Amino acid sequence: MNQNQFLLDSGFWGWLYKILTPIEWLMTQIMKLFHDFLVMLGMQEIGVSWVFSIIFLVLVVQACILPIFYKQMLSMRKMQALQPKMQKIQNKYKGKTDQASKEAMSREMMKLYQDNDANPAGSCLPMLIQGPVFMCMFYVLSAIPYIAREKRAALGAFDVETAKQFSESKVLGLVNTTDTFGSGDMVAKTIIVVFVVLMCACMFFMQWINMNKNMNPAAMQGQAATMQKTMLWIFPLMYIFSGMTMPFAVLVYWLTNNVCNLLRTFWQMYTFPTPGSPAADAKEVRDHKKENERRAKAGQPSLEEEALEKAKAEAERKATEGFQRQQPQRKRRNKKK
Repeated sequence: MNQNQFLLDSGFWGWLYKILTPIEWLMTQIMKLFHDFLVMLGMQEIGVSWVFSIIFLVLVVQACILPIFYKQMLSMRKMQALQPKMQKIQNKYKGKTDQASKEAMSREMMKLYQDNDANPAGSCLPMLIQGPVFMCMFYVLSAIPYIAREKRAALGAFDVETAKQFSESKVLGLVNTTDTFGSGDMVAKTIIVVFVVLMCACMFFMQWINMNKNMNPAAMQGQAATMQKTMLWIFPLMYIFSGMTMPFAVLVYWLTNNVCNLLRTFWQMYTFPTPGSPAADAKEVRDHKKENERRAKAGQPSLEEEALEKAKAEAERKATEGFQRQQPQRKRRNKKK
């Protein structure tokens, strides 16, 4: 690699990252602001304070994404509730390949979405935000060593002096923030491997728990099941190859982000489980127990007692009136004279 030329500033990537400059600028300002706050509290300018700044940046990004993720969950709930109606429309046009039928089915689907305020693309929004943010983080942390050597212009809050502070920072005196698996010593290589393994473990566990706890067993059949199992292994393996080429600072960002995503997955399963999944069954039991506890505190009958009382009342009604319900009588209209 050319140590005097930052390759991400040239070609297609240079053009793309130029467009993302406002995000890069904002990220550097957030990191520098939190770093200065930690220094004010007594931490050293050069050292782990920069690592905490990276972690803080992840938390800021996650906090910005959380409202969008919440809306995504609501949208997914609506889409799941619309599945029977969507299936009905699809069956209506099943086997029809002419253009008029395709357009009619598309119109009916769009009307169904609009009438129920559902967005089929809502689940993609958090990923569309996290993708560019991660790219910018990779770009910023990769550019800092070049800024420190004055081989690249300053970037946001990172001038030459700030970039030097960051580049000289070490975690516990063992691994430098700019070290990669190829450039670090044996201790640095070991720490980087540990971080990559933890990243893979977080991703694997997140996908595994989604497959086994938050998916309807009926949906885990045939091609869908094969695809999910393939993704369970492919994504963690991709982390191994990409993680070994990235600076340690990027791995800190990546691991922290994965831990946050894992915690968010647990929250999703607890609050918005997929209907028919084991997580949904557990939530139903949990909600039933909470409702009985609430009723007990309020001095009200439990759900079971309420159901029993209704059953008794229905049995008494049948014994008194007979099993045939009285049919409602139509009101006779007064005839016009």
